[in-house]
Amino acid sequence: MSRINIDLNPTNLITVDAIGKPGDRIFYLQGKNSEQVITLLVEKYQIQTLALAIENLMTELREKMPDLTEASPNFKEEEMTLEPPLDPLFRVGELSLGYEPDKDLLVLIAKEIPMEDPDVKAEDLSEARFWCSRSQLWALGRWGIELASRGRPVWPSTGEPILPPGQFSPKNNGHKTTP
Repeated sequence: MSRINIDLNPTNLITVDAIGKPGDRIFYLQGKNSEQVITLLVEKYQIQTLALAIENLMTELREKMPDLTEASPNFKEEEMTLEPPLDPLFRVGELSLGYEPDKDLLVLIAKEIPMEDPDVKAEDLSEARFWCSRSQLWALGRWGIELASRGRPVWPSTGEPILPPGQFSPKNNGHKTTP
């Protein structure tokens, strides 16, 4: 597979979404502009971690640059859906954030998950950069929190998923529950 190197600049919409039933969902990150749609595979924990990183970055920017215009974390759920067809370019291994103060743009950098092939070097891995306004990325983070919360219910004491009846669960002391 050849290396993909994409700069989506500007990004008109950036979103995450999941397809499938809770416990068996596939998560996607998608950015688009007037010319192209970029779809990548991500994990739920990556969305959760990204949301936290965005919140922290937004707080840091407000503290360090109080003169910046206000950004908004508001989103409309119907606008956060994925655009088919879903043909992911690669599976994300690492997400990182950056800020370009001269343009007042944030960049979300998604790097491909490293292959287990020892001959593959870091510079051979695919990368996509999504250039967004602060409001776009903040809304992505808030939507990501909402999306992740729609998964399986969890045990309040441990945060582990409550499994369906008939499956082993440590909270059932090793006993299977009956439907």
